[in-house]
Amino acid sequence: MSVPVTTPMTDEARKAIALEYLKRLDTGRDVLDLFDEHAQVFFPKCPLANGHDDIGALFGRVGELIAAISHDYAYFNYVAQGDTLVVEGTSSGTTTSGAGWRAGVTHAGRFCDVFEIRDHRIQRLFIYLDPDYADADVARYPWLARS
Repeated sequence: MSVPVTTPMTDEARKAIALEYLKRLDTGRDVLDLFDEHAQVFFPKCPLANGHDDIGALFGRVGELIAAISHDYAYFNYVAQGDTLVVEGTSSGTTTSGAGWRAGVTHAGRFCDVFEIRDHRIQRLFIYLDPDYADADVARYPWLARS
């Protein structure tokens, strides 16, 4: 039985892959080749995506909501331990319905992404944010209507 060979990675190499992922999102470029073929991705209110087909479908569904997004790279906080890299940050953008958001101005825009990056591929990405970019969920959160 052979043992798989893994390529050692530094925290900086993991950070570079995470940044490349976020920059590609901002420019509308494909991100799928950054993921291992067996990777998992979680996005709030979506089923857990397993593998390239599911991940592509998940990003397609989310892309139906977002017309443009921009991440504030200069203000990211990073925490690294082993293969895990946590990126906490802010974003701004517009939805396909025309609503805009900006962290610190609207309720949306703050996020925390937990990456597991090994062998220069994203193995796991769990995205934690409020997917109500347009602050439209006022029926359940009445303070949104008062803001």
